[in-house]
Amino acid sequence: MELHDLLTKTKCAVIVVDVQNDYCSKDGACAKKGSDVSGVDKMIPNLQFLLDTAHKNGMPVIFIQTIHTDETDAESWTARSAGKSSAVCRPGSWGIEFYKVSPQDNDIIVNKHRYSAFIHTRLESVLHTLKAETIIVCGVATNVCVESTARDGYMLDFNLILAEDCCSEFIPESHELTCRNIRERFGKVATSQEIAAAF
Repeated sequence: MELHDLLTKTKCAVIVVDVQNDYCSKDGACAKKGSDVSGVDKMIPNLQFLLDTAHKNGMPVIFIQTIHTDETDAESWTARSAGKSSAVCRPGSWGIEFYKVSPQDNDIIVNKHRYSAFIHTRLESVLHTLKAETIIVCGVATNVCVESTARDGYMLDFNLILAEDCCSEFIPESHELTCRNIRERFGKVATSQEIAAAF
């Protein structure tokens, strides 16, 4: 199915992954650990445009918000970054708040504790309730939480569109590799302008 058909002949939902202070702000936990977050501010205008397009066309928007707690931090999980991840997106912290975008009244928030927004969350149930057939995935970081969510969505039989200019990655080469991988194996890759034009 072509991009236009996916966007006009199936029910779509936008999934915004982890656009939160700890992952996106120069004052956030990831930047303080040395991650290059400079690409985030370059993609934010595109993301805002995509969200405006979705809202104007009555498309559901789901914000994914990572929250790490002691109860969900398995030893194998925290060990993956030599324990540095234990400071990221803690309950009640500034770091879990959304960065330069925020849910509107009718938007949905789904909390997650792992890379994929489908693992141990209500996301799949929400999408089925919305009768969504196609998901437009975007956010941070392209090759980690965004790609994990996109792959799992495809494996659960949702049509997949990756909004490439609404994603950001700490390593630009990794962003390009994810876009190539999605395009060749999992779904469509499109810009926010191409998605808007399809309507």
